[in-house]
Amino acid sequence: MIKKLFNGEIDSISIAAFLVAVSSLTSRILGIFRDRVLAGQFGAGDTLDIYYAAFRIPDLIYNLLILGALSAGFVPIFTSLIKKQKEKNNEAWILASNILNILIVGLAILSLIGIIFAPCFVKLITPGFSGVKIDLTVALTRIMFLSPILLGISSLLGGILQSFKRFFIYSLAPIFYNAGIIIGAVYFVPLTGIYGLAWGVVLGASLHMLIQIPAVFKLGYKYNFCLNFKNNNIKAIWLMMIPRTMSLGVAQINLVAITIIASTLASGSLSVFNFANNLQSFPVGIFGVSFALAAFPTLATVAFNREKLISNFSTISRQILFFIIPSTVLLLTLRAQIIRIILGTGQFNWEDTILTINTLGFFSFSLFAQALIPLLVRIFYSRHDSKTPFYIGFFSVIINIILSLWLSRKMGIAGLALAFSSANILNFIFLWLALRLELGSLDEIKILKATLKFSLAALFASFIIQGLKLIIAPLVDMNRLWGILTQGAIAAVAGIVIYLLFCYFLKSEELFNFWASIKKRLWKTKIEIVDRGEARGI
Repeated sequence: MIKKLFNGEIDSISIAAFLVAVSSLTSRILGIFRDRVLAGQFGAGDTLDIYYAAFRIPDLIYNLLILGALSAGFVPIFTSLIKKQKEKNNEAWILASNILNILIVGLAILSLIGIIFAPCFVKLITPGFSGVKIDLTVALTRIMFLSPILLGISSLLGGILQSFKRFFIYSLAPIFYNAGIIIGAVYFVPLTGIYGLAWGVVLGASLHMLIQIPAVFKLGYKYNFCLNFKNNNIKAIWLMMIPRTMSLGVAQINLVAITIIASTLASGSLSVFNFANNLQSFPVGIFGVSFALAAFPTLATVAFNREKLISNFSTISRQILFFIIPSTVLLLTLRAQIIRIILGTGQFNWEDTILTINTLGFFSFSLFAQALIPLLVRIFYSRHDSKTPFYIGFFSVIINIILSLWLSRKMGIAGLALAFSSANILNFIFLWLALRLELGSLDEIKILKATLKFSLAALFASFIIQGLKLIIAPLVDMNRLWGILTQGAIAAVAGIVIYLLFCYFLKSEELFNFWASIKKRLWKTKIEIVDRGEARGI
């Protein structure tokens, strides 16, 4: 059974999606633990500002060149080749080797350039750093430039595993990446100081790659030394990656701009922004991105059938909002408890906590927009339109930069979060309007009615949460972790129960559909267990 899980082909989309979703959740939980370790050891100060700034340029190269090429081009072309030649897969393996060699050579050159010119790049993105702070950022950046090479190789290996439907090993890689960073913070830092953080990133990238190598060779991969830029498949991948790279570029420009502005603010501002951003992206990733990814194949099949596309969009949007609206309430009402439980340890002091609470609060206002944007973007992609999301996204980034410059002067790091939220809401509005102009209607009345039900239920849940917080606080020691955890857990559970009860009384279609899908899966599982029992004579 274990051997089959590690090496077996997973044909079921639902099982594959479940594995990736569980892995994503595990990786995000590990990411929260990583943040707790970093916050406890260093607090929100110069050390973590240096670490996050050093991360930015190597991460930019990886996201632009690797994710763009492999997600958009390599997997579909490689998959088509292995379908054509199921027996030998010679052409497919030659393409894989060719891409691998191009990646290694290209990324090695870029990393070498990055290492040599790191002082110039760092000064460009951290105008507020000086002296020892900028010297350390340069040193860490140079170490971290090893990671794009390792992650580039790893991403190719992951693309091969996806193509052969070997999702289990592929889904483990991000978990090992976060584990490497944690090892660096816990074990390397005592030995090498701040440099241990950078070496932890390199270790994480190495583990991300190494965990996938045996599974790829198990599939029959044989390395070929070939470097052919004129190959037709290479050209096809290049053409397919351009629109994807442009879209990713918009997001990366945004992050670089935030890094530049945050570097000019008080010490620890960049750390606080990253901590709060990681926390608010948890529900967005679990509900917004996961639903959008799961829905994409269906949307692609009905992309030019107006009625079916609108119907699917309406259903998925309402399901996302059913989860994201209570998530917003939980983050807003319990953000102090969440931050104190996750980050409130060691060097992370009360001032850091207050700054992160305020920043997370401003992030929370745009959770609905952030959760729906991935779905809206994929509808445009399904209709072969990558330009509209790019133009709107680019405009939103410009707005974010302008607002960030203005609000950061008035509000500090919380102003960056408010600017980020405002830009995302504008992005969402313009994407919605552009799609509506194209399709004529997006079933807004039904979505609005459902949203009102969710909002009303969430409002009552917020009253219960706030009331229980006040009742429980005198009964527990709020200066201890167990006291904060008890208060937060009881209030959260009660809030979720009230939300679900109100949705039930308001006859929320999304609640009943969600419950029906759970019962269907449970019933199916019971039937399978009975069938297997009968087959074995039980």
